Amino acid sequence: MLILLPPHLVEGMDDASRKVTLEPEVDQARPKSHVRPAPADWKDGTLRVGVHVSIAGGVRQSLERAHALGCTALQIFSTSPRMWPARRGVYKWLTAAEAERFRVRRAELALGPLVVHDNYLINLASPDRATRTRSIQALSEELARALWIGADYLVLHPGNAGNAPLESAIAAIVEGLRRATRGLSLGELHILLENTAGQGSALGWRFEHLEAILRACPELPLGVCLDTAHTFAAGYDLSSETGLQRTLSEFAATIGFERLHVVHVNDSKAPAGSRVDRHEHIGRGKIGLENFRRFLNHPWIRDWPGRAFILETPVDRPGDDRRNLRTVWALFGQALPVRAGARDGFPARRISSAKRRTQKRAALRNT
Repeated sequence: MLILLPPHLVEGMDDASRKVTLEPEVDQARPKSHVRPAPADWKDGTLRVGVHVSIAGGVRQSLERAHALGCTALQIFSTSPRMWPARRGVYKWLTAAEAERFRVRRAELALGPLVVHDNYLINLASPDRATRTRSIQALSEELARALWIGADYLVLHPGNAGNAPLESAIAAIVEGLRRATRGLSLGELHILLENTAGQGSALGWRFEHLEAILRACPELPLGVCLDTAHTFAAGYDLSSETGLQRTLSEFAATIGFERLHVVHVNDSKAPAGSRVDRHEHIGRGKIGLENFRRFLNHPWIRDWPGRAFILETPVDRPGDDRRNLRTVWALFGQALPVRAGARDGFPARRISSAKRRTQKRAALRNT
């Protein structure tokens, strides 16, 4: 396969240097494609705000958690995000009856979009052939599971290039996307490339990286997920009205807002331009509350029907998800939706083991 990268990405290179040939790889066992049912009608013009919720106790429990928190949208992992999943079909992951109950319940709760975040181990840019092949297989299975439950978006990190040249890594991502989607009828399911902070050898910290992948795959249903913490840490200015407009204008010129379907709303513990990925509670990080207010209410961000705003903020103590959601709704000038039986301590996600140990020690000191 031959890919010619756009000149603005590799400025100064001649045409021959920008041509990358990928060796063919042997296909691994692939999941079967499934007919995707009609999604819930959530594109009604209302604000879609949600949080990443746990699927502990069964994937359907994520819907109840999101609804109780006051979400109108949600994001989940379909399996453990830090383990290679066992190779099995979607029928063993979730029976047809369970998948149908999930879709029906989601429609009843009017939750949408449903965003599935990919496994963190997936690395389509890896220079290691075995890792790349395993990543392609894992992405195929992620897509099959997303289709099975009627998800709207699958968010994907572009990958880490290691010591590979940028142009080779981008070409590997493009090839991986094509191989992972082969034989699958994606329908309305979109794959969203998430921008990164640029930590280590991560790709996607420049808008041009994402644009190069999108440009090379016009036949695939691709879009973008913009993470505020990553954008800030990558060096894009969100700290002033002029800086924000410059950043958004660059996004518009490079990618286009018609490609932006999901915004990950996260504050940053790391300073601007640090290229360090550390999320913080809304308003308590380096971005700050007023800068979030300006960003979220910019017409290019807010006034786009169906766009979702998903929080991936820390859970340091019970109720953090609900408090962060309340803050974001307030920044939009709206109240957090009240649900029957909702409470601040609702366990949307588990507190980390380290946090639990810290809390236990603090409790013992106070007794």
